Amino acid sequence: MKQEKHGVLLVNLGTPDAPTSSAVKCYLKEFLSDGRVVDTSPLLWWVILNGAILPWRSPRVAKLYQSIWMEEGSPLLVYSRRQQRALAERIPNIPVELGMSYGSPSLAEAISKLLAQDITNLVVLPLYPQYSCSTSAAVWDGVARVLKGYPCLPSIRFIRDYATHPAYIFGLQQSVERSLAEHGQPDRLILSFHGIPERYARLGDDYPQNCEDTHCALTATLPLSPERVMMTYQSRFGREPWLTPYTDETLQILPAQGVKHIQLICPGFSADCLETLEEIKEQNREIFLKAGGEKFEYISALNDEPAHIDMMQQLVMECT
Repeated sequence: MKQEKHGVLLVNLGTPDAPTSSAVKCYLKEFLSDGRVVDTSPLLWWVILNGAILPWRSPRVAKLYQSIWMEEGSPLLVYSRRQQRALAERIPNIPVELGMSYGSPSLAEAISKLLAQDITNLVVLPLYPQYSCSTSAAVWDGVARVLKGYPCLPSIRFIRDYATHPAYIFGLQQSVERSLAEHGQPDRLILSFHGIPERYARLGDDYPQNCEDTHCALTATLPLSPERVMMTYQSRFGREPWLTPYTDETLQILPAQGVKHIQLICPGFSADCLETLEEIKEQNREIFLKAGGEKFEYISALNDEPAHIDMMQQLVMECT
């Protein structure tokens, strides 16, 4: 009888290999070609994507990446690698690999490394606290495609979400309380989640409920009255309606309502990336201040904070 051996696959979205137009174009083409992300008619979408979006969007997005690029590389990959190494140190007898749904390191590369170590039980941890068909389900699809090439499959434990896991909420609580101690209590604490099309929710995606559950669980731990904590959705794409209220529009109107000091955290992002460091910390800060706001503090993602690694370790050990 083969001895049981566990392995862990951490998965995040992905990032370009370099802050250049060509690298961004390659990444966006893979990302936006996934039917889980964009479910338009494939033929029509191919024409739109290759004829309009990629030629126009790639140079623009490359400039945004250049503004946040770290010495070690893309922030998302830098922090994800740190998470992988920190978790591996916590569980030295269990191999831990990192794979991205799009770009490098690929899911195929990460799974190959794990199976080469003769694992019999695979724990898949998508680093999306709140499930969505466009993120967590896309990870499931990607893992399944890779494993089709192997005759002998490991047992799989797939962590669908952890929106209210106590260790996750505790990590968020610590981050917010550090910010409160440093900057004082804001007029509003905003929890900004990545948006999805409203249509996905109507079709059964429970992502909005997951976000609301995180919002309620975190608010209950904070020294702020519930009415001072609100949630919004960011990063919409395309013309169809997405989940509301939109973060940027909310920041535009809050100063006129007497809200002059906000702190903002993005609980759905396990690692800082373009959407947090450039869109929120820079663009949305500017929107708020130009509208009459006076103080704006962005609270970093959990990244490789010890409390975040504690959470990952707990999630893995609950599956082994």
